[in-house]
Amino acid sequence: MPGKIIAVTNQKGGVGKTTTAVNLGCALGVLGRKVMLVDADPQSNATSGLGVSAAAGASVYELLLGEVSLADVLLPDVSENVSLLPAATCLTGAEIELVGMENRETRLGVSLKPARRGYDFIIIDCPPSLGLLTLNALSAADGVLIPIQCEYYALEGVGHLLDSINRIKRSLNKKLSIEGVVLTMLDTRTNLAQQVAEHVREVFGEKVFKTAVPRNVRLSEAPSFGQDIFRYAKRSRGGEAYLELAKEVIARGG
Repeated sequence: MPGKIIAVTNQKGGVGKTTTAVNLGCALGVLGRKVMLVDADPQSNATSGLGVSAAAGASVYELLLGEVSLADVLLPDVSENVSLLPAATCLTGAEIELVGMENRETRLGVSLKPARRGYDFIIIDCPPSLGLLTLNALSAADGVLIPIQCEYYALEGVGHLLDSINRIKRSLNKKLSIEGVVLTMLDTRTNLAQQVAEHVREVFGEKVFKTAVPRNVRLSEAPSFGQDIFRYAKRSRGGEAYLELAKEVIARGG
């Protein structure tokens, strides 16, 4: 059975998107699933956050342009049961260079297809925008996981993302669905955070994961050491939250 591809995306920056992509992927690895993490964000934070230099070699950029194969780019064992398809800052140029290419929206999916049977999950960290890189990720994905920060403007821009998902479902990827919504940076001590969480649950209903990711200093520190939360502070509240989130993802059909 081919592995499930999940695109982690929100066009609003600073919502814990990369933190979620990296640590959910690594949590699935800790639970014994074989995972490929795809860094499709030119900021390359998922790459550097796992201790890999963005300038070390070929990246998703060369893969999208057809200059290398998946095997040429994939880095094995960056964490337990986790391989990495790294990004580099030159990926910014892909948005422009893809415009004139054939099948520009589906090139990532075509590259990933042969590897699907070798993985239980392929997690794609998308840029905080709805450009061609995100379009490629959504065209390749089975499901979309949307991190939403528990703050006043939490749902800002989510409507545009949902419209994009529906358009892609109609035109490019009929199987695409919302895998789920995860509340991030939750501070249960504040009334605002609790109100936002309630509002998100009203809007998305059962799509909202029961597990919310708390504000946790260990989650913020880990990338600066080039480590996921399980190598850095597995028993932290952040680590425990992502393990519980991974169990929910598996229970939803992974």
